[in-house]
Amino acid sequence: MEYEQLSKGYSYGLQKIYELVINNDPCYAYLLRCNSMLDQKLVMAHVMGHCDFFKNNHWFSRTNRKMLDQMANHGTRIRSHMEELGVEPVEEFIDVCLSIENLIDIHLPFIKRREDRDRSSFGEQPPEDRERPLKFDSKAYMDDFMNPPGFVKEQQDRIDQEREKPRSFPEHPERDIMLFLIEHAPLDAWQRDVLSIIRDESYYFAPQAQTKIMNEGWASFWHSTILTQCILLPAEVVDYADHHSGTMATSPGRLNPYKLGIELLRDIEERWNRGQFGPEYEECDNYEVRRKWDRQLGLGRQKIFEVRKIHSDVTFIDTFLTPDFCRRHKIFSFKYNDQHETYEIESREFKKIKDRLLFQLTNFGQPIIRVKDGNYRNRGELYLQQEHFGIDLKLDHAQDTLRHLHRLWTRPVHLETSVDGRTTLLSFDGSDHTIRPLGGTGHEPAEPKDRRRG
Repeated sequence: MEYEQLSKGYSYGLQKIYELVINNDPCYAYLLRCNSMLDQKLVMAHVMGHCDFFKNNHWFSRTNRKMLDQMANHGTRIRSHMEELGVEPVEEFIDVCLSIENLIDIHLPFIKRREDRDRSSFGEQPPEDRERPLKFDSKAYMDDFMNPPGFVKEQQDRIDQEREKPRSFPEHPERDIMLFLIEHAPLDAWQRDVLSIIRDESYYFAPQAQTKIMNEGWASFWHSTILTQCILLPAEVVDYADHHSGTMATSPGRLNPYKLGIELLRDIEERWNRGQFGPEYEECDNYEVRRKWDRQLGLGRQKIFEVRKIHSDVTFIDTFLTPDFCRRHKIFSFKYNDQHETYEIESREFKKIKDRLLFQLTNFGQPIIRVKDGNYRNRGELYLQQEHFGIDLKLDHAQDTLRHLHRLWTRPVHLETSVDGRTTLLSFDGSDHTIRPLGGTGHEPAEPKDRRRG
């Protein structure tokens, strides 16, 4: 089985594998930078865990395996633009593109959002050929009976009305804002090329952000297993413990992905070894019985390899974080007290802890924004809409983003969001920032006066 083979690959003959890696380029050159043999062993074992995760996790299955070659090509294209236009304008435009690199659809590689276009067809089929009234095939003398004229006319009238309706642009809200700008923004050819380069690299690195906790937890789990069970010398134990404890340390106001990932993986392995899962275990409400529960199934190693293969951070936390785990590791949610200017414990309730974690991990903890209208009020203005989850945007960050989007779109840019529980429209016209409360329709200001922020 796969998990047995991989497990043996980590443990069997590790010393020989280490000797092989340390004496071959480019690993040798990299590992030589480490200060000691222990550091070299630690780096090698940790990198082995990462490599296994990158190769086998489903969220990396759509990434370009030749991305290093493609990035070299990206560098060549960027340098050619710099030689033609100068370094400063290209670097300034790259900064603008990097400021919106998070405005992508992270699920796009796995979800078909658009219909594929047939490259062999030249032009679209005329609407009059695509939209005809439905008629049954029949002989000429039976046509009026099979296709009553009144019914056919009713269908034709409905089709004509649909044609006369103004089509929205885009037809459906677009979450991949970078792609929308590449296709529709008034950019020069070199600008479109640079923006497409930034977008390609954003999608390449997106799975790493989606699996940060799992990835670091998996690498930490295996470097700990490899060193303590296979290749660590007795004289290196104290130094290793000091290094490892520093990596796993936590601090107020900061989530340590190494610590959460490795502890949750260990918890999964122990639970599946002891059979602490399934309806019978979940329905047991006796704390002592649950604590001593041990069916000696030995399925833990198999389970964590399965988890490594199919989960991202969001599904990992949602599926395997338990009240017992939070209680054992003293996990709680906290918030900032403006009055005392300190962080305070908000709750030890499991639901709030889990909701707070999932909120931080969904879309990398960043707002989900879509293009709602590319021709707002028929003026060629860009209208964006945020999917609000209860936490307001930071206005200074939102205004910076609008300013950069205006640089690309060259027309006023608007963002519909929520501020203090009220639907609000943030706008930037190239010189002034505007904040307008909206009415119930969502597109018209409820108050004629604007609050302007330069």
